[in-house]
Amino acid sequence: MSNRSVTAGVALAGVMAHCGGSPVRAVEYLVGAIASAPAAPEPYAALAELWRERRSELKEGLEGDGSLSTVPAQAYFLFLDGDMDDAVMTLGSVTGVRPDVAWGAAPWFGDAGLLGAVSAQALAEACLRTLDYGRVLDSDEMRERFAPWFHALDVVSERSPVPESLASMARLPRACGRHDLAFALCDRADAVDRVMWTEVTRAGTWRAMGDLDQAATAFIRALALEPDNWSLHLDLADLRAEQGDFAAAVSHAEQGLAHASDEVSLRAARAAYRARLTGSSDNLRDLIALAPELTNTSYRDLLIDYACAGPGLPGTLVAEARRTRES
Repeated sequence: MSNRSVTAGVALAGVMAHCGGSPVRAVEYLVGAIASAPAAPEPYAALAELWRERRSELKEGLEGDGSLSTVPAQAYFLFLDGDMDDAVMTLGSVTGVRPDVAWGAAPWFGDAGLLGAVSAQALAEACLRTLDYGRVLDSDEMRERFAPWFHALDVVSERSPVPESLASMARLPRACGRHDLAFALCDRADAVDRVMWTEVTRAGTWRAMGDLDQAATAFIRALALEPDNWSLHLDLADLRAEQGDFAAAVSHAEQGLAHASDEVSLRAARAAYRARLTGSSDNLRDLIALAPELTNTSYRDLLIDYACAGPGLPGTLVAEARRTRES
């Protein structure tokens, strides 16, 4: 079916391109053919011919077009023009929207010229874009689809081991359940320089694996590198709460507030964890007052759940706190 789809798509694109039709419509047919068989070379050959012959019309017709029906072709056009960074980042955006298609199997994405020229920063940004929509990627099918991405990460990280970029790259294999590759990228970054983001990435990977003790150890190493980073104190507070150690959770939230006294997420976390630890009605009221300021509603709801489980809290106050989840 895929081969027939490719043949039909290329044929229809030829009609649209050469018989008075629209070159943009031809691109759409070719993108459809690519989606059915991303590794097939024929649609890319047709796109390259279109780009050579109808470049000005295509540039005008595609300007501002961010639809999935044309963006994979635009990524390829950027590659043809030698703009490897934008080509890879554009493909990352496409992949984030439709990870069920193996867009990375495109012959150009594995091209040695691209992998030798794309910057580590651009590949890292592309990896983050693949995660923009929160799709579930931890499956054998997804790991197979992302195999070309894993190869690109290996090649580019070895050629250009920029620690911060490698830490960002590692989030993609982590999301796919390739924890070995995530850790390998962190180790490669450490060989150049130890930075906070690498330890944060390690912590997130251990957390994804369910090892909260190792995650806490990594966060502590990150704090040693940036002791005044309030968000790391919040990460540790949340992790300790997940472990059931609410005294430590309160302590880390308070340490974070020493560096960012007005940070609402820290104030809310401290109130929630104090309420959970001590059953303090005042702390639960503080959390209720702060809840509307928390833009991350899932985090807000988690804090409310923790706080409402505090010992001896009045039922009416607990009910009021739970109502904030609905506002």
